[in-house]
Amino acid sequence: MDVITDGIAPIILLLRGGLLLRRRFLTDERFWAGLSWMSYWVFTPALFITSIGEADLGIVAPGPLFASVAVPILLVAALAFGVARLTRANGPQLTSLMQGSIRINTYIGLVFASALDGQAGVATFALASAIVVPLVNLVCVTTLSIHGAADATRPPSSLWRDLATNPLILACAVGLMINVTGIRIPGFLHTSLEMVASPALVAGTLIAGAALRFAFRLRDLLDIGIASVLKLGLLPLAAMSFAIAVGTTEPTLTSIVLITAVPTAPSAYILAARMGGDTRLMAAITGAQTVLSIATIPLMLLLSDALSR
Repeated sequence: MDVITDGIAPIILLLRGGLLLRRRFLTDERFWAGLSWMSYWVFTPALFITSIGEADLGIVAPGPLFASVAVPILLVAALAFGVARLTRANGPQLTSLMQGSIRINTYIGLVFASALDGQAGVATFALASAIVVPLVNLVCVTTLSIHGAADATRPPSSLWRDLATNPLILACAVGLMINVTGIRIPGFLHTSLEMVASPALVAGTLIAGAALRFAFRLRDLLDIGIASVLKLGLLPLAAMSFAIAVGTTEPTLTSIVLITAVPTAPSAYILAARMGGDTRLMAAITGAQTVLSIATIPLMLLLSDALSR
């Protein structure tokens, strides 16, 4: 597991670099919005297509993969809802607690997957993302549509349109089609895809660093604690236990642990702003979890490695 150390150091440096760039040098939010758009719509989809298209899918058991991420996510979502009610969170606070408990930062997970298992790790993580991304969007968007603050000026969101046009889901579908059908991509196109995919990990981690916020209120400490325990602790523990119980092996096991152990994505803030969530709380949860995950992700990976032997 020495490779975990090799994976942590670049993430810390890039997160700090993104934060420093946003605060000192690239202070125009339009730059980060543009880079985020490119990462989400161009760089990361290209990485998913090339990784899945060339992966050995025989190493992935789709049934255990689906069950090992879907069941724990739904259980933690139900628990987050119940805890939010017990702590008397209002509607917008409840939606941020929900997002903070189950939403994933794909970029940080990809960096770890690449460091641990190379292209096979990236491909398996991408396939896990194809399950988790639509599932958490379904839960979070539904929660926001019911409990988000009403705003007549906010355009309505179409859940099914969002899922059908999600670039990460579409990229997984394209990669699977290429892999299963054996379609040969022309050399120039393959090289172009690899070039476009190469900035994905660096750009995504810089964006996560630039999005860090550390402005808390007293009530926030309770909400951050709840969301972090659920997201960084209970969810990956439940997922790894389920996966090990059904006999899941590497690199699928690592991807299951990673995709459930990564912090909440900065995109949660965007969705909260769009659908009436508590944006200030969402930013605080995202910032705290991103920092905490630098310690909790390696811990979960080490625990998974020990339990699976």
